[in-house]
Amino acid sequence: MTDDLPVLRGLLASGAPLTWVFTGDSITHGLIHTRGARNYVDHLHELIRGDAGRVQDTVLNTAITGWRADLILGDFPRRVKHWRPDVVTLMIGTNDCTTQWLDPVIEVTAFAAAITEVVRRVRDDGGIPVLQTPPTVDLHHAPDRARIGEFAQAVRDVAAREGVILVDQHAAFTAFSEGTGPGNDDMAWGLLDDAFHPNAAGHALLALGWADALGFDAVSSPVRTDLAARVAVARHPQWPPA
Repeated sequence: MTDDLPVLRGLLASGAPLTWVFTGDSITHGLIHTRGARNYVDHLHELIRGDAGRVQDTVLNTAITGWRADLILGDFPRRVKHWRPDVVTLMIGTNDCTTQWLDPVIEVTAFAAAITEVVRRVRDDGGIPVLQTPPTVDLHHAPDRARIGEFAQAVRDVAAREGVILVDQHAAFTAFSEGTGPGNDDMAWGLLDDAFHPNAAGHALLALGWADALGFDAVSSPVRTDLAARVAVARHPQWPPA
């Protein structure tokens, strides 16, 4: 087991240029569902190379809509290794968990094994892995993804076992609906564009979660101020009543 966060902090403190790769599925790919707004990787690009002043850093998004952990492993040379990254952030699980569109269905144990292998390969190539849990799903409209909580927990378990930096986006989306009024059924309505793709506000929350976990938390950051405002507006605007 290793603890990557102090290693990352040392790299940041050194001032050496870093290459950041973000990969995963349609949520990280970030198309369509933000309705023209920036996705979370775009926000983090501005945070890293703008607010943090790390202009020599490179921020890459290699995610592909519809992909799963096994597909990323199969295309690891192109998705990750080719770019010689210092930090690799993976968010995956939303497609892996479906019980309708895959035959055979992916078991949680196989998913966890694939995530573990991604971590191993990133480290073997000298990079720091970062794991993100997938956001919550509107199960009323996507019942085939009812196992999303199990897959999120699998990511947490791998991160804990392997000493990987974890960004628990699933927990953040779960907590978002608290106090937003009756009838919300613990769903982050203000953060979703459809049953499982975050909207612009959802991507703002994703960016904040990653920034908090990796230490990009300067209160003077204009990007963070903007992101926090976007998330605040997305909460139920009339609950409780004035």
